Amino acid sequence: MNKQNIRCSIAMATYNGEQYIKEQIDSILINMKENDELIISDDGSKDKTKQIITEYQKKDKRIKLIEGPHKGVKRNFANAIEKAKGKYIFLSDQDDIWKKNKIDKVLQVFKKENCVVVTHDAQVINSKLETVIPSFFEYRKCGSGFIKNIWKNTYIGCCMAFDSKIKDKILPIPNNIEMHDQWIGLIGEKNGKSIFYKEKLIEYRRHDANVSQMKHYGLAKMIKNRIVFLKEYNLRRKSCEKS
Repeated sequence: MNKQNIRCSIAMATYNGEQYIKEQIDSILINMKENDELIISDDGSKDKTKQIITEYQKKDKRIKLIEGPHKGVKRNFANAIEKAKGKYIFLSDQDDIWKKNKIDKVLQVFKKENCVVVTHDAQVINSKLETVIPSFFEYRKCGSGFIKNIWKNTYIGCCMAFDSKIKDKILPIPNNIEMHDQWIGLIGEKNGKSIFYKEKLIEYRRHDANVSQMKHYGLAKMIKNRIVFLKEYNLRRKSCEKS
């Protein structure tokens, strides 16, 4: 496949994910077409994660395993995004389960809404596959809007996809912001339309080893995070306006 022929790239970040990685990859492969690619950036796993991925690679050339920068989850996702060649880029964690036709349904939203970012709903499950939150959107009161998502971020990376035309505006992801999903979502809002699609297209697994947590920080840290984010956002906005 050359760059012009790649429809979608799935950018996955992995680190010590051997417990659930097979379920995640299997659910993604069912969604993929021949002209899609799965880019997996591994950040130095010490378990069997890379071995498992390598076995998949032998059977499916659409899977590309690359070495991560070993500098944390944001840089690891940025590494996968940078290498992605598809028109649309989907983000993926290492431990969720995608539902059938997720990619096709999200692509329909891009086409219908003429948007640059799509975030869909998710059913939150635990390690035993039991539903703990029926709708992440309802739980988090998700929706677009700059002030809304500065006050309380409702973008969720594992449920996001974006048009590659904003890739150069997203990268590099500042290392001092809290997480990549808020950054991608609000950069997207600045450069087009962002849609929150209400269908639940993944089972979003929460367990003790998750990098992100569904809890609030203390007030001081929350204020600091917002100040840092706004500073980086304004710097990027001014840089994009000059270019």
